[in-house]
Amino acid sequence: MSNPELFVTLLLHLVLTALPGVAAALVAARNGVRNVPILLAVGMAATGVVALLAFWAYYGDRTLGESVSYLILFGSLALIAGSLHGGKIDRGLLKQLAVPLGLWALGAAFLVFFGFLYGGADESIKVAASRFSGPLPADNLLPAYLTEWFYEYGSSGHPLFPPDWLASDRPPLQVGYLLGQKPFEVFDDEANYQVAAVVLQQLWIVGLWALLLAARVGKVTRGLVLATVLVSDLGLLNGFFVWPKLLPAAMLLAAAALTITPLWEEMRRSRWGAVLIGLLLAVAMMGHGSSVFGLIPLAAVAAWRGLPSWRWIGIAALVGIVVMAPWSAYQKYGEPPGNRLLKWSLAGVPEIDDRGTVETIVDSYREVGVGGTIHNKGQNYVTMLGGGPAWEALERADDYLGSGDLEGAVREVRLIYFFNLFPALGLLLIAPFAMLIARRRGRARPEEWSFALTCWAVVGIGAIAWGLLAFGDLASRTVLHVSSYLLPILAFAGCVAGLRAVFPRFAVYYAALAATLMFALYVPYLEPPPPPVETGFSLGAALLAALALAGFGAVAFSAPGPPEAAGFDPDERDEQPAVSHSA
Repeated sequence: MSNPELFVTLLLHLVLTALPGVAAALVAARNGVRNVPILLAVGMAATGVVALLAFWAYYGDRTLGESVSYLILFGSLALIAGSLHGGKIDRGLLKQLAVPLGLWALGAAFLVFFGFLYGGADESIKVAASRFSGPLPADNLLPAYLTEWFYEYGSSGHPLFPPDWLASDRPPLQVGYLLGQKPFEVFDDEANYQVAAVVLQQLWIVGLWALLLAARVGKVTRGLVLATVLVSDLGLLNGFFVWPKLLPAAMLLAAAALTITPLWEEMRRSRWGAVLIGLLLAVAMMGHGSSVFGLIPLAAVAAWRGLPSWRWIGIAALVGIVVMAPWSAYQKYGEPPGNRLLKWSLAGVPEIDDRGTVETIVDSYREVGVGGTIHNKGQNYVTMLGGGPAWEALERADDYLGSGDLEGAVREVRLIYFFNLFPALGLLLIAPFAMLIARRRGRARPEEWSFALTCWAVVGIGAIAWGLLAFGDLASRTVLHVSSYLLPILAFAGCVAGLRAVFPRFAVYYAALAATLMFALYVPYLEPPPPPVETGFSLGAALLAALALAGFGAVAFSAPGPPEAAGFDPDERDEQPAVSHSA
């Protein structure tokens, strides 16, 4: 597939993915909602709900599924036209909503063309598995396989992904998005799936933008956070190797915008707030089961900030049950047992057997005893911190550098970033220590300081819960890619915001340096797949990726906050003329 064909495919899937969310946000705006983060959360929830609707429609019957696909397309267009008719939505609000839409499109364009910097679009699944680290397993192929199966056969038979993975082993959110867009494919090509899935993973940009706006951090901080995550190992590798892990993190980020920011005071007192948060959390769980490690700390921090009523909790729980119950029923009755990943993570048993989840967990803990359990949990936390393997990788990287083998050094550093939660922060890992040493200076920029502390609270609680729940043997240890990606994204955000709070100017240069060095690690293609896959540097892809990245940076660093945040942006306050108090 050529670069122009990639561009057309990208535009198609951007439009198809965005339409339901844009329609829902505009309907809410037409009915009086003016808060931008809330509108973005509404749009995110809507895209997830219609994706699940598409999945169940195709599961029932292909004709029904295609009818739902067209209904989503034309229904969204009709709602958008009806909402805009008469000019009842303020143009300023529309411009505010266009910012994250533009950032998402530019971020997706950057990753598509940067990923295919050395070509290989016709063998995109193999290239994606080796472009930034690898070769990785076939997890990025599984959603494509299941999409084709359910599109062709629906509920007829039981799909089995080699060697022995059942469809019920993985939640269906990404497959639902892909099925909903299946009738509108222009090119019947592997790259079509790759581009569509990259577009989905990049929705984290919209969720994170909503969170940063709701937290009222300055525009420079917003830009630094977004750019840092975009060019990090987390953003590049997991955005291009399209296993469905960044997509549910996007839903959790939108939920975080409503629960760990000042918006929580409004959300916890409204029933529609309970519905919206319940939808976002349930859709995240339908994206990947590891979302529970993000859900737990969000709930804990929200409860600490102020408990909602029991009625509110009941409404949110009911919404979650309605969204998740069909999948639970499918796992139990349609294609049992559907508990392989649970047993793997919580009991350390990757092998398939007939035992139930609870029975397997009890057996595993009984087998290792108290001493073994304590050891396993300790190893979980050591793994998050890097421990011996990370230090050994650093030593090997140093040896490679000493012998002039830059490629070997880069490969070792990439391994650290891929496996370990806190070392994956790279140079930004100094941030919590800088905050501790200079904590009194945080009062000059209270928004950044408060946001950074909240991010670290979520990361800390999430890491503790993750370490306790994961069984912790070699098969189930807490390597980064089995967690919720909400945690590392908030860790990046907490680092940047924390540095901005205590050393504002230094933070700009240091965060820019850290992001540049991390980005540079992923420019080379170290392990291209063997022939017949053809790869070679593409100047056109390089130019398109550079233009998209430049556009992303221009929008991210220049976009002002929403009207409701007027007076809260610390960067805008910093731009005001200083007032002298001298005698």
